[in-house]
Amino acid sequence: MANVGGFFKNVMSEMRKVSWPKKKELTKYTVIVLTTVVIMTVFFALVDLGISELFRWYLDL
Repeated sequence: MANVGGFFKNVMSEMRKVSWPKKKELTKYTVIVLTTVVIMTVFFALVDLGISELFRWYLDL
């Protein structure tokens, strides 16, 4: 049980050393992540649509 207590003590010590982002940085990072997700979603949706259309065209031959 002493090891568990020491583990959590070390965790708290390390958490105090963490450099947390400021509100402006966090907002910037959030916008970047959301924009990337939207762009990737549109990209993969278009690729999926293109592949689906190719299969439909091939099957109609």
